[in-house]
Amino acid sequence: MNTQQIRNFSIIAHIDHGKSTLADRLLEQTYTLSKQEMMDQVLDDMDLERERGITIKSHAVRMDYKDPSGNEYTLNLIDTPGHVDFSYEVSRSLTACEGALLLVDAAQGVEAQTVSNVLLALEHDLSIIPVINKIDLPNVDVDRVVMQIHDLLGVEESEIHKISAKEGIGIPGLLEAIIENIPPPSGEDGAPLQVLVFDSLFDRYRGAIASVRVFQGTLNTGEPIRFFSTNRLYEAEEIGTLKLKRVKTKTLRAGEVGYLIAGMKTLDDVHVGDTVTSVENPSQDPLPGYKDVKPMVFAGLYPINAEDYSELRIALEKLQLNDASLNFEPETSTALGFGFRCGFLGLLHMEIVQERLDREFNMEIITTVPNVEYEVLLTDGEIEIVHNPADMPPSVRIDEISEPILNAQILVPSEYVGGVMRVAQDRRGTYVTTEYVDPTRALLRYELPLSEIVLDFYDRLKSVSRGYASFDYEYKGHSPADLVKLDLLINGDPVDALSAIVHRDKAPEWGKALCTKLKQLIPRQMFEVIIQAAIGAKVVSRTTVRAFRKNVTAKCYGGDVSRKRKLLERQKEGKRRMKQVGNVEIPQEAFLAVLNMET
Repeated sequence: MNTQQIRNFSIIAHIDHGKSTLADRLLEQTYTLSKQEMMDQVLDDMDLERERGITIKSHAVRMDYKDPSGNEYTLNLIDTPGHVDFSYEVSRSLTACEGALLLVDAAQGVEAQTVSNVLLALEHDLSIIPVINKIDLPNVDVDRVVMQIHDLLGVEESEIHKISAKEGIGIPGLLEAIIENIPPPSGEDGAPLQVLVFDSLFDRYRGAIASVRVFQGTLNTGEPIRFFSTNRLYEAEEIGTLKLKRVKTKTLRAGEVGYLIAGMKTLDDVHVGDTVTSVENPSQDPLPGYKDVKPMVFAGLYPINAEDYSELRIALEKLQLNDASLNFEPETSTALGFGFRCGFLGLLHMEIVQERLDREFNMEIITTVPNVEYEVLLTDGEIEIVHNPADMPPSVRIDEISEPILNAQILVPSEYVGGVMRVAQDRRGTYVTTEYVDPTRALLRYELPLSEIVLDFYDRLKSVSRGYASFDYEYKGHSPADLVKLDLLINGDPVDALSAIVHRDKAPEWGKALCTKLKQLIPRQMFEVIIQAAIGAKVVSRTTVRAFRKNVTAKCYGGDVSRKRKLLERQKEGKRRMKQVGNVEIPQEAFLAVLNMET
């Protein structure tokens, strides 16, 4: 097909602004699916995506469209996840496009992630078509949203499309705008082959299947190919286009979007953002922008029953086949036994993995407190990467600890700016700027430590803003900080699964809150249980779970007082011996309690 008849585009939007519903209407309007085949969120094929109303995995679909003049076009919609955890996947999908529909909810207006997505699209030089969705809802202020989009993009009201994806209002006009405003792809069929891998999935029969966009040259079935990042050679066994199902073709030309099957056994063979070239007509340079996906949050996953360890390993390996960004390695804990240290893109990614382990594999697991990646500069000049507080070197060997810092932006109504700034400052945020998107809403920019937002920052933000604040971030780099390892001791024995790396100023406060919480959760024993929080040898907080007391003097009726004293002394000695040999079983709730602990 002539590249002039091809349009490659994406839909970018904040969560819950109607991206999947708009995709449904486009599929319906172009007759890609019949009325009988249509269902809500047709591109979201996971039950979890449908229930939560979010897109977790990106999808591509080809639509054939005939305009009112009778001209035929191929529209390739590359759907993207909406959450900030999957921002790298979004950026690769945008690289595969020439344009994007910027979708904004008529009721909620421009959000923090809307701003972030616009900047991402502008970085890739995409043509942006602004769209206001949900205009059919009562009590929406469309004029206010028009002004917000005007301030953000500098476009006139006539350039903004007003639609209702649910009711199908304005969809034909939007399709015409895609044809007119999004440029056709450039690229020559005879040039050296450059193919971008923007997504991948695993098929148990075919192996890894790559979703690709051809930028230059022609990809033919049976052609020998090479991947730049791994330098491995394969043969293009099958190529084709994506119309919800895979449709085989003999060639993919410059500008086209499709899939590639080349006998790749695992997802490790296919990296999102990689470039594929031909062995016979090779390109000398890969497409720009490739980088390895880096986990941001780390947590331990342990089976509740120790016998389920091997089943948990198998479950994680199967999950990894369809989620290359999930990393895990075995680890042991004195409190929890054998388990795995897993790396996630963010908290939502971690939550999704836990949910899938429960639903798809019936795994009952305990998750330890999420941690981030610390760079520890040792006194001998070496740098050690630490994902688990239990692996932190002794303090005498540490010269400096660096933590990951984020560039964060918070969009909030003006009346809640003070409360949001207090929350950011409580979390050791460094104020950068304040910009007013419109007279009623401010965009606050902060530099925030990742470790301060992995627990309950988002909940606190929503609480102080009554649900109106929206939050977006990107990784900036590591920065030195005054951090210490806080150990939790039960009767003098450290519980490694509850240790944490915290800022020195917050350590006493955190330790006191943790000890108080555990006192409520650990059941009383026949002996006294001492709970302590310590930094090295210095105890910063302590509390005690009182022992049960049996009234051993109840049988004494009168007589010499020394008789009662002798019984009490014998009881005291028995409790002392019991404390030396007794074990305290920490309930599962104790590990979960840290996740919603307020300090």
